[in-house]
Amino acid sequence: MVFHNANKKSALPVWFWLQMLIFLAVLACSSEEKIEPQPQENSGGFTFFDVHHDTIYTKSLRERLVGTLSSDAIEYRSIINLEIVEEGFLQQHFPRLDELNRRLNYPAGERVEHPTIKLMYRWATRKNLPFSYVELLFSQESRKPLYVKIESARNIDDIVDSLSEKYGPSTVLQLDSGRGEIRYWENNRDVFLVARLLRRSRRPLYRMMIYYADNLEEFILGQEKLREMIEEKQQREGRSAF
Repeated sequence: MVFHNANKKSALPVWFWLQMLIFLAVLACSSEEKIEPQPQENSGGFTFFDVHHDTIYTKSLRERLVGTLSSDAIEYRSIINLEIVEEGFLQQHFPRLDELNRRLNYPAGERVEHPTIKLMYRWATRKNLPFSYVELLFSQESRKPLYVKIESARNIDDIVDSLSEKYGPSTVLQLDSGRGEIRYWENNRDVFLVARLLRRSRRPLYRMMIYYADNLEEFILGQEKLREMIEEKQQREGRSAF
């Protein structure tokens, strides 16, 4: 007669445990994948293709921009200069933007790098676009755009006309130096600036810039708070040395 131990569990086959291990490994990997945020709807304001005030930077956004603007380059730390016309232009005409620019470059005279995501495009002409250079800067913290910078050596009067149809009549400024003309639009605190500048050869160069001022302000406040925390820590450690 054969007796069975009622408390002893029947052994499961090895293949079962192998399948369980594979399943758990796949589950762990999938749980580590980041779920990208859904594209944000534009609440109104200035846009450049898929980028607007409320856009969140994602891998899929970068892929779409490559499809639109051709191949890109990326940097994760950047010096930021909001001047695109000539030194002193923002101070004279856009004091709020000039204040943001000064805070971005504090202390004055030092090389200040910021944690950003900078996308750069130099081959947009391959996509039949009139842009020789495009630069989009995002905050690493919020993933929101800080500005869009564009250059073109081609005539963009048709683009200016389209902007006027979309955003209304622009305000026009003439540079005191006589080197060019500036048109701009404002939406809440954001500014869209188009500059027609004359080079030494007297051939025009067009520069466009969308300043997302609220996003810049949020970014700067975060950087200023971080700098204060670092300075306080350094002071505490300095005092503890004696």
